[in-house]
Amino acid sequence: MSNFSTEFVKVTEPVPHVLLVELARAPVNAFNEAFWTQYGQVFDNISASTNDVRAIVLASALPKIFASGIDLTALDHINNLHPEPARRAFELRSHVKAFQNSIAAPERCPIPVIVAVNGPVYGLGVDIISACDVRYASSDATFAIKEVDVGLAADIGSLAHLPKITGNTSLLRELALSARTFSVVEAEKLGLVSKVVDGGRDAVVKEALSLAKLIASKSPVAVLGTKHLLMHARDHSVAENMDYTVAWNAAMLQTGDLSASFKALTAKPKRQPQYEGLKLPAKL
Repeated sequence: MSNFSTEFVKVTEPVPHVLLVELARAPVNAFNEAFWTQYGQVFDNISASTNDVRAIVLASALPKIFASGIDLTALDHINNLHPEPARRAFELRSHVKAFQNSIAAPERCPIPVIVAVNGPVYGLGVDIISACDVRYASSDATFAIKEVDVGLAADIGSLAHLPKITGNTSLLRELALSARTFSVVEAEKLGLVSKVVDGGRDAVVKEALSLAKLIASKSPVAVLGTKHLLMHARDHSVAENMDYTVAWNAAMLQTGDLSASFKALTAKPKRQPQYEGLKLPAKL
């Protein structure tokens, strides 16, 4: 899968149907414009490809850190924007929208994305993991919603996603307003991560790959549909989602994967179902 790799993002296929996407801008995975543009393009290219990819693990290629946040030199472009305030605002708005679009790429990717974090996950790192489906952390991970420390309200996704993916509003507001560093204990209490893995980078990546392998063994039609319906449910009422699911499954209940699953489960001895690959639309 090296055809997906870029200068700062490494892509491999450690097990069939599972891609490992690694952030690889030494020494600390600080994001400049080239890095975040490549990041978004990698996920969009995977989504649009004909490869039979069924699960993705996102991790750092660096053993001691997931991401330090934005490379502050990437903000120098602000000094070169139009001097007139309204026109300057339009230029800046376009830039931030493109930035948001890149970091949100895992969310719009039809394939489940499991992120495995280790070491510091600061600022933009929290934006990145907030757009993923499942979040695992090593026991040495630390987090910070860091933007207020540099004079900003976080604008690339944290404040949009975190209230919807976490369950402790008071703690979330405390962390966002104070910018203080917090451990995996508080991250789990917040609901930001679903599993803490004892060890460092290799241990948490191994655990995430194990989950990805399990997901990849399931019906691609069922997995894609589940992610899609969960995303719809997040942004709609229960009644709207139920109606939408009726329309969705009116088509998807016709899949041959149902028959393949039933035959495998009733076979003696039971066997693992084998499912046909699915060419994924970049956007449903």
